[in-house]
Amino acid sequence: MKGVILAGGLGTRLYPLTWATNKHLLPIYDKPMIFYPIDTLVKAGIKDVLVVSSGPYAGHFLRVLKNGKELGLNHLEYAFQEKPDGGIADALALAKDFADDGPITVVLGDNTTDADIKKEVSSFKDGAFVFLKKVPDPERYGVPEFDSKNKIIKIEEKPRSPKSNYAVTGLYIYDHSVFEIVKKIKPSDRGQLEITDVNNEYIKKQTLNWAELNGFWTDAGTFASLFKASSYWANK
Repeated sequence: MKGVILAGGLGTRLYPLTWATNKHLLPIYDKPMIFYPIDTLVKAGIKDVLVVSSGPYAGHFLRVLKNGKELGLNHLEYAFQEKPDGGIADALALAKDFADDGPITVVLGDNTTDADIKKEVSSFKDGAFVFLKKVPDPERYGVPEFDSKNKIIKIEEKPRSPKSNYAVTGLYIYDHSVFEIVKKIKPSDRGQLEITDVNNEYIKKQTLNWAELNGFWTDAGTFASLFKASSYWANK
């Protein structure tokens, strides 16, 4: 299994902090933000990682991550997303050659968690797998709708009236068919290729499974969530 960290975008919600560098290099307590998703992958046994970045500060990752050896990686590659506002699925498409026909574990670069996903990674066979977490503000995220058997029947992106209080976190596992799916989806009203649309295609094929993350999880894409993440890791 290989890992992909999506660390693109312009981080506009964190201006003026992101006038200085890429969002994913901002500090969360005593480490750059991207160290946390790398640690999640390494703890799951994933040592070959691709970092997808974009924007004017993409070169900063080289200075911080180097070749990844100090962070427990065997191999680290970089890719550049030419459209920083192209969406998560647009960034994921750049990982096709890196994946080399195998499955990949994908983590958004602003996600921090102390959950252990090694079991799900090692037992993955095919289809797609998403990790969920109960949150007080599901309208900020992709929100799953369940049937009577707790199977996800649909994921809605940033709904005004969420069908559950679960958020689809920024951790996913995909088989290689994800790249064909990305080719087929259309840009959303925001003009982006949405990862929610990718996940819904797997739902249509009845090949999407899920688990709830045990432990702490938050994104760090707003001032409030950046502070929340820093506070948690400082106390821990």
